[in-house]
Amino acid sequence: MSLFQKIQLPTFSVQSPIIPETTFSITDYGAIGDGVHLNTEAFQQTIEACSDKGGGKVIVPPGIWLTGPITLKSKINLHLEFGALVLFTPNFEEYPLIQSTFEGEEVIRCKSPIDGENLEHVAITGAGTFDGSGEAWRPIKRFKMTEMQWNKLLKSGGVVDKDGEIWWPTENAMNGAKKVKELRQKGSTNIEDYEEIREFLRPNMVSIRKSNYILIDGPTFQNSPAWNVHPWICKHITMRNVTIRNPWFSQNGDGLDLESCRYAIVENCIFDVGDDAICVKSGKNAEGRKLGIPTEDVIIRNCEVYSGHGGFVVGSEMSGGVRNVEVTNCTFYGTDTGLRFKSTRGRGGVVENIVINDIRMNNIKGEAIVFHMFYEISDEDVVKGTVPVTEETPIFRNVSIENVVSTGAQTGILLKGLPEMPLENLFFKNLSFTSVKGVIGSQCLNVHFSNATMLVKEGSPFTLENCKNTSVNEEQIGEGKVTLS
Repeated sequence: MSLFQKIQLPTFSVQSPIIPETTFSITDYGAIGDGVHLNTEAFQQTIEACSDKGGGKVIVPPGIWLTGPITLKSKINLHLEFGALVLFTPNFEEYPLIQSTFEGEEVIRCKSPIDGENLEHVAITGAGTFDGSGEAWRPIKRFKMTEMQWNKLLKSGGVVDKDGEIWWPTENAMNGAKKVKELRQKGSTNIEDYEEIREFLRPNMVSIRKSNYILIDGPTFQNSPAWNVHPWICKHITMRNVTIRNPWFSQNGDGLDLESCRYAIVENCIFDVGDDAICVKSGKNAEGRKLGIPTEDVIIRNCEVYSGHGGFVVGSEMSGGVRNVEVTNCTFYGTDTGLRFKSTRGRGGVVENIVINDIRMNNIKGEAIVFHMFYEISDEDVVKGTVPVTEETPIFRNVSIENVVSTGAQTGILLKGLPEMPLENLFFKNLSFTSVKGVIGSQCLNVHFSNATMLVKEGSPFTLENCKNTSVNEEQIGEGKVTLS
């Protein structure tokens, strides 16, 4: 009798925005699509005029439309026709500093190229492309470049850190991390204090905050300064038929980051990025726990991921919790990891009720599936063993993964729980994996593999240590170190 349990998720519906059919073209307000004329004012005038009439569709026709940040308003559909390229200016001075969020914390950053807060019923649609001019903002690590690429980068300008390993577009950007740390230690929230390091405070391309009824359908988002699309504390999000692209070496070049959001469907999208591709998050450490807004009731289906640190990712910022997420019928091609769950001591939060099925993966560079609770913890901290369970202890439980085929990964599955809080109730069924290494697990409770085939080149298909109440293909195994050949 199979011990596999499929987690039962609640049913829900995602409501689409309701936006009038009235149309306004940016060319009627002076926009020029020659790639040279700055159209920030024309975009905003068109949006304001549309909003004043009760909302509608703002048309961006074919052309190259250079602009600064675009501020969205309620009941606006920003629509890019085929052949329209919205190119965001690389001029840092066009992006005012505002109170925003990044990596799970509320911080001061440059205003996003596409920005909106407290919106109701908003859309971004069409077959055009948004380009964030990310090369003007991003640092680049030397080990990600060939020697020829690195030398070309050095000749383009910018500065290199004292170790000669990271290129920065400006000296202020290079010194920004140190300055931000000093200001935050002082508790400074004065925007003027951050002006000198504006270049370091690179924005996410799309930042939509505290908003409801959001549709993103059709466009390509590429070359973002930091993350690409970031809804924060939003409800009723539909994202479909979208392509998100970044150079594989782009620092913090995430695809989609759903953070503290509820009721979302992501479907028929393509990701090819420089960091995690499809991510769910909910704040970081004490700030995230205090906010206490989980990401929940999410469906991700029919998506493809090419380059990326992870195909589908939970964490590591998950201090407000993540629950009731379904991922189905997705394919990952050559990502660093496939299904990636990550957290660390200090985060807190509960991740539970995740259902994943019908996943295909090929040539994953690291682990096809990974649960890692020691994210960014040094080896010295790992060997310290058990620490007391507190509100800072992350909890991952109740996850079912079914019908997965993976070929060519370095490691099939890595399960790395905390001694004080094991990974609990993980169920795997119908797995067909070929990899260099098989399943490696430690600090788990109630983990079951049913109809799991692991063809490995090195070691045993299953190596489990300190895992209680565990079975492999219906064979119960003990608590100690167990290797099943």
